[in-house]
Amino acid sequence: MPNLASSEALKALTDWWLDMGVEVDSARIDALMREVKAPESVLKSVNADADGAPKAAPRRTRGPTDWVAEATRAAAACDSMEALKGAIEAFDGCPLKATCEHTVVWDGVVGADLMVIGEGPGAEEDRRGLPFVGKAGQLLDRMLAAIGRSRTENTFITNVNYWRPAGNRNPDAEELDVCRPFVDRMVELGKPRLIIATGGVPAKALLGSDDGIMKLRGTEYTFTTPGATSIPLIPILHPAYLLRRPQDKSRAWRDLLLIEKRLNELG
Repeated sequence: MPNLASSEALKALTDWWLDMGVEVDSARIDALMREVKAPESVLKSVNADADGAPKAAPRRTRGPTDWVAEATRAAAACDSMEALKGAIEAFDGCPLKATCEHTVVWDGVVGADLMVIGEGPGAEEDRRGLPFVGKAGQLLDRMLAAIGRSRTENTFITNVNYWRPAGNRNPDAEELDVCRPFVDRMVELGKPRLIIATGGVPAKALLGSDDGIMKLRGTEYTFTTPGATSIPLIPILHPAYLLRRPQDKSRAWRDLLLIEKRLNELG
């Protein structure tokens, strides 16, 4: 069985591959990370009986439904974006948190009329604690600048998941479900005029759709929170996808023009 040093080496190698644009099998990498980290988690979860024999620590028995309910209560109790950020950072109901450096909540201007919602943090985002700061984030900044938008002036950026999945795999349904109450409350408190969903994961999660991003993009939808806040939402291709397939940037440009037009119409 690989040791802890192997776990760190595998993570570093995977991060380097992703930064270089190499396609990897995220599901396989995630499985390997779980296997490699198993001994470490076992060592951290034992203590000693009186006779010195190791004794397993009690396992957490609360299921995902309990944590979704707790997230719902925590989110509803927040009356400001700063309070919500603190609640997300203090929340321990998502198992991804244990393997991350940072809880990545948001960047940009609180109360901006444009809210960008992505999938979740990658390696660079986890290191820096901010969303969309890697190569895909740099492209997103250039895309926003093309329609007069900036995270430093008039745009708010967040994700549907606040902790990086190992191997940069997509977050699974339970991980998205436990974050969803915070996402809904962020929209209710931020009150944007328009939401951009970047990529298939946030678009499908927010709209409750099984359609792929190529079918969803280029069309305006309505996103409604449990508190009855309704906001126009436009899905676009993820910047990471555009880095791999620059030939589809013409589609992204058409989507950006639609977003610019709708923002002008919405005032």
